[in-house]
Amino acid sequence: MRIGFLGSGAFGLPTLEALLAAGDHEVAIVVSQPDRPAGRGLKERPTPIAEFALARGLPLRRPSDVNAPAEVAAIEAAGPEALVIVAFGQKIAPAVLGTRFAINLHGSLLPRWRGAAPIQRAIEAGDAETGVCVISIAERMDAGVVHRAASTPIDPLETAAELHDRLAALGPSVVLPTLEDFRLGRLAPSVQDESLVTRARKIGRADTRVDPAELSAAEIRRKTHAFGPKPGCEVSIGPSRVKLLRVREDGEARGVPGTLGTDGSIACREGSLVPIEVQPAGGRPMRWEEFLRGARVAAGTRVEPMAAEGGG
Repeated sequence: MRIGFLGSGAFGLPTLEALLAAGDHEVAIVVSQPDRPAGRGLKERPTPIAEFALARGLPLRRPSDVNAPAEVAAIEAAGPEALVIVAFGQKIAPAVLGTRFAINLHGSLLPRWRGAAPIQRAIEAGDAETGVCVISIAERMDAGVVHRAASTPIDPLETAAELHDRLAALGPSVVLPTLEDFRLGRLAPSVQDESLVTRARKIGRADTRVDPAELSAAEIRRKTHAFGPKPGCEVSIGPSRVKLLRVREDGEARGVPGTLGTDGSIACREGSLVPIEVQPAGGRPMRWEEFLRGARVAAGTRVEPMAAEGGG
């Protein structure tokens, strides 16, 4: 089939690559977000999808509003029989969809975690597994019928960035069979159970606040892996400001909650936390043992939150 691909983030790259590699589909048009300032110099850069499309010589449009009449006309002129939408970043109006078969790849096992940050919220909640779904486009966010899904366990030491890449790699395994089901007239979608819906709200600075005196080691582990490295969970350890990158739990609290233990662990409200990798402010990521050697902080030093209150 002729495919229109609407995507911006790197989450869609494996699916777009798979569509090209399959050989039985033609990517008739790629639509992505406009170039944005990025990096230290804030130089304008294309999205990961736009960059890939440019490198492959694919027909590409980068509108600020995909619903503008000129963009709707451009998609119509490309003549796609189906639209595949992955991490596009704009609300798509019915005029764009027309009467075509249109699907969206979502990074959770719907109806769990509808919304902006499904991968991070799954880790924060301590979910044992997550996955990807292919859904239809609906008026309400992520509320469409589910065509296919694939699940995967979440490792306790896995970060959101790592899980993002694993879920992205799962995308082709559900998107390509769904397109084939549509072509052969054998779609069998399931309606989401509204009573099971959970919301994956946008991440705010308040989400990243971790206070060992108030939270358990398990809660801090989940927040650290869900929200790092950006915006990241930061703490002050004596005079040092440190971003936690990867941590593990280690038994009962050894010392006063919110302080550094003699063995280098951090005593929490429940349990002990052992950082594995950290990043001092203005510095590079490093092993926890390396930081302790350089910082020379004593046992009993307070470990306190740095993130400001607020956010949403």
